[in-house]
Amino acid sequence: MSNPSDHEQTAATPDELREQVEQTRAELGETVQALADKTDVKSRAKEKTAEVKEQTVAKAGELKAKAAQAAHSVQDKLPGQVKDKAAQTAAQVRETTAKAGSAWEEKAPEPVRLQAAQGARAVRHNRKMLVAAGGATALAWLMFRRKKG
Repeated sequence: MSNPSDHEQTAATPDELREQVEQTRAELGETVQALADKTDVKSRAKEKTAEVKEQTVAKAGELKAKAAQAAHSVQDKLPGQVKDKAAQTAAQVRETTAKAGSAWEEKAPEPVRLQAAQGARAVRHNRKMLVAAGGATALAWLMFRRKKG
């Protein structure tokens, strides 16, 4: 134990002594609680997980915004001829795909067609997520190439 002269003066009255005891108890309680909080690994892991999740969501939002900005920047820089050619190619691809799809529907067995239709619906319902994931992947690939080269 420490001497009273080490920290504070001794109490002059019993009331002062009681007050000092209560203050010491409160400080001791706070210290015990702080130690208990530090040893609660499960709670600390949950807090860290929540923190990392929050940071990940924020970073994903930033990457999505950067990818959209980069896509618009590239699109704005394309010459008109390239845009026209891309539109023509897209139309040709749609036409060819439609032809292949109708030929496939005629020849494919019923269970296969049902499963393919179900997959197409899933893609349509999750289009934004798939586009965002593709954009993030492309952006990460570009960043990797830039650092490497």
